[in-house]
Amino acid sequence: MRPRRTARGDTIADKAKSVAKSVAKSVARPAAKPLPPPSPKVLAVRMLARREYSRAELSQRLVRKGVPKEEVERALDTLAADGYLSDARYAQAMVAQRCGRYGKRAIAHALRERGIAAPDALTAMAPLAATDETADASALWQRRFGTAPVNQREKARQIRFLLSRGYGLSVALRVLRLAGSPAEDDN
Repeated sequence: MRPRRTARGDTIADKAKSVAKSVAKSVARPAAKPLPPPSPKVLAVRMLARREYSRAELSQRLVRKGVPKEEVERALDTLAADGYLSDARYAQAMVAQRCGRYGKRAIAHALRERGIAAPDALTAMAPLAATDETADASALWQRRFGTAPVNQREKARQIRFLLSRGYGLSVALRVLRLAGSPAEDDN
């Protein structure tokens, strides 16, 4: 009986021997040394490569990863000096992203929550001073609902929506009044 051959022409026994040799070689190799942990600066750059972060957010994330606070501050100072980290740029990006979908109050709260300093927040919010909040809220309401509420439950739902987006109660009631909601139900 002839020995069985593989597609390359080797016999099955030869193939088994070569597999055994390669397994023996891989077992005999010394284990690779683990890589040293990346520096705080490298970790921060990796995070910033994905999206923009405020200094406070980046600091919290690095400390959570076990990096000592002093090293974090040193790395963030270097990144800020090199222009990779900027709270002013982050604040402007956040305002541009949320403008038209959230009220001024909600945007200011989000900036404070992310640790943006007051001067950077005020500079980023400056373009919003010229906008009409009622018009923005009305456009948002129109995209979301489009028709005046038919009952008190629907009206309350629409008001809650506008309030959750950072608009004041007076702005929300004004939007519904402009949309045709009965004025006597405003109480």
